[in-house]
Amino acid sequence: MHAVAAPSRTRFGSLMLGAIGVVFGDIGTSPLYTIKEAFTPHYGLSPDMPTVLGILSLVLWTLIIVITVKYVAVIMRADNEGEGGIMALTALAQRTLPGASKAAYVVGILGVFGAALFFGDGVLTPAISVLSAVEGLEVAAPGLAHWVLPITVGVLVALFATQRFGTERVGKAFGPVIVVWFGALAAIGVTNILRNPQVLHALNPWWGLRFFLDHGPHGMFILGAVVLAVTGGEALYADMGHFGRRPIQMAWNTFVLPSLALNYLGQGALLLANPTAIDNPFYLGVPAWALFPMIGLSTAATVIASQAVISGGYSAARQAIQLGYLPRMTIHHTSHETIGQIYMPTINWLLMIGTVATVIGFGSSTALATAYGVSVTGTMLITSILLIVTMRRRAALPPLVFWPLAALFVLVDVAFLSANMAKFFDGAWFPLLLGVLVFALLRTWGRGRQLLQAEVRKDGLRLDTFLTGLMLAPPARVPGTAVFLTAQPDLVPKALLHNLKHNKVLHERNVLLTVETLAVPFVPLAQRLELAPVADDFYRATLRYGFMESPDVPLALMRCGDDGGFCFDPMETTYFASRESIVAGPRRGMALWRDHIFRFLHRNATPASDFFRIPGTRLVELGAPVEI
Repeated sequence: MHAVAAPSRTRFGSLMLGAIGVVFGDIGTSPLYTIKEAFTPHYGLSPDMPTVLGILSLVLWTLIIVITVKYVAVIMRADNEGEGGIMALTALAQRTLPGASKAAYVVGILGVFGAALFFGDGVLTPAISVLSAVEGLEVAAPGLAHWVLPITVGVLVALFATQRFGTERVGKAFGPVIVVWFGALAAIGVTNILRNPQVLHALNPWWGLRFFLDHGPHGMFILGAVVLAVTGGEALYADMGHFGRRPIQMAWNTFVLPSLALNYLGQGALLLANPTAIDNPFYLGVPAWALFPMIGLSTAATVIASQAVISGGYSAARQAIQLGYLPRMTIHHTSHETIGQIYMPTINWLLMIGTVATVIGFGSSTALATAYGVSVTGTMLITSILLIVTMRRRAALPPLVFWPLAALFVLVDVAFLSANMAKFFDGAWFPLLLGVLVFALLRTWGRGRQLLQAEVRKDGLRLDTFLTGLMLAPPARVPGTAVFLTAQPDLVPKALLHNLKHNKVLHERNVLLTVETLAVPFVPLAQRLELAPVADDFYRATLRYGFMESPDVPLALMRCGDDGGFCFDPMETTYFASRESIVAGPRRGMALWRDHIFRFLHRNATPASDFFRIPGTRLVELGAPVEI
C-alpha cells in the first residue's frame, strides 16, 4: 500500500508546488500595495490603533469570505468538465437554460463583458505589480527614484519579448521562487508581530465592523483599497483545469493564506509602532540588510504574477476565438506536453502596448491602485451571478447553505464595486473604458459572424437540390480528395460552386467539412469526427473540438483511417475554403461603424490554413463579396 500511495503523494505535492507558482502569484504580490493604498490621502485616514486594526480586520476577513469561502469552497465546485474561468462558467450557465431564451442571451452578454474586464485586468496587473516592486528603490536609495519608471518599462518589455519562447522552462522555476516569496512574507510578518503582538486583535471581525461605525457612510469607500488584497482571486478558478481543485485548495489553506495573513498583520504592527511608515509599510518593515534582496525577490515575484495573467489572457483569447467572439489568430504551442501552454503574438503585443502605456500614463502604483479595483470587482460580481445561474439546480450544496452564501457573495461584490466606482474620476474610468472597448469588439465580431452566415444562407443553394442536378450532367473527375470547408453543412459551399464554374471539374471524392466548437473544454477522440455519405462520392464530415482545444484538421482526418475506414492521404487531399470580402451596407443589421470594424477584423483574421493547421501548399481559397 505504501508503494502505491507514495507516487500519489508525490504527484499531489508537485501539483501543489505548481499551483503556488502559477495560481497565487497575483494575489501573493498584493501586500506590496494594499495597506499602503489604504492610508493614501485619498481616504483621509490616520494610522491610529482603531483604524489600523479595523483595516487589517477588513483585509483578513475579505480574504476569508471572498477567497476561502467563495472561490475555494464554493465556486471551484462549478467546473466545466474540470475547467474553470469565466468563459467556461458562461458556457456552463447557458447549458442550464433553454438555448434560444432571453435568459441565455443575457448570460452570454454578462460572460462576454466579464471576459472583457479580464483582458483589462491583463493590462493593469503587470503594470501595478512590477511598478510597486521597483518602487522599493525609493525606500532603499531615494536618489534612484527617477529610475523607477524606466526600469519598470524595461522589465515589462523584456517580459513580453520573451513570451515567444514559452513558459515550459520558466514554469519549472515558478513554484520554488514563489514559495521563497511567501516564506519571506511570513518571516517579515512574524518579525514585526513579535515587536507589537497587540495587532493580533485584528483577527476579531468586530474591529472591521467598528471601523464602519466610527467612520459612518464615508467608511465604505475604504473597500476600494481593501479589495486590492484579493486581486488574482479569479486565477484560482481559471487555472483549476491545470492543477485540479484539491491541490489549489490545500495550497491556499495551509500555506498561502497563513503567509499573507502574517504579512498583513506585520505591516499593521509596524504602523502601530511607527505611524510614519505609511509611506511604504511593506518595504519599511523589511530589515535594512535584506532590503535590496527583497526588492529583487519582489520584482521576480511580480514578473511571475504577471506571467500568469498574460498566459491567462492567451487562454481566454483562444476560448473567445473558439466560441466565436474573436477572429482567428495565430496560435503557437510552446510545449509538446501541455496543451494549455500557448503563445499568441497579436494578444501579446497588444497587452504589452497597453501595459507600458498604462505605466507611463499613471506614473506610480498609488495612482494605478485607484484604477485597479473596478475590473477585479466587476469580474467577481459577474462570476457570482453566473454561479447562481449555474448551481441553482445542482446538488453541489444544499439550498439552505447555497442561497445564503450566494446572497452574501453578491452583497460583498456590490459593496466592493460601489466603493471602486466612487473613484471613477480619479482613474477608475480607465479599466471601464478598456472593458467597454473590448466588449464592443467581442460583440461586434460575434454579431458580424451571425449576419455574414445569414447572408451566405440567404443566397445559398441547398445541397440535396444541387446534387440531384449534378448527377444529371456530371462534370469531369480528377484524382484525389477535395475537402470543402463550410459552416452550413446543408448548403453547397461557395468554394465548390466556384471550382465547378471556373475549373469545370470535380475530384474523385468530395468531403463537405464543418468544424464545430462545443461548450465543453475537450472532446474525446472517439467523438472527434463524424463522417457520412450523402451521394455518389460525396461525404459530409463534422469535426468537433472543445473551446480549450486548437483545431488540427489534417491530423483529425488522417486518424479516421486508423480503424480501417475512410483514409485521407495528405498528399492526395486538397482543401478548398471560401474567403468572403465584406462590404459594409447602410441600414442593415449593425451600425455602419461596427460594419467597418468587422470588415477590418475579418480581413486581418488568420487564414484558415494557419488556424486549422492546413498546409498552405494544399489549400485553395476562393472569395466573393458579401454585403452585411
